[in-house]
Amino acid sequence: MKNNVKQTRMNMSMTQEQLARKVGVTRQTIGLIEKGEYNPSLQLCVAIAKNLHKTLDDLFWEVDEG
Repeated sequence: MKNNVKQTRMNMSMTQEQLARKVGVTRQTIGLIEKGEYNPSLQLCVAIAKNLHKTLDDLFWEVDEG
């Protein structure tokens, strides 16, 4: 899954730690999500989107690897 979490977070001058605290996960989890190495639950995706003032479509999209 590709995402714009890192770019959006940085545009808001928010650290990984700050976002992690707001959504109830560790900083490491945010880092893995940003690198596309962790597939977050829908609930976590929604929490991230709300805290970054974006829609799910703005932040996350699936890549067709076919």
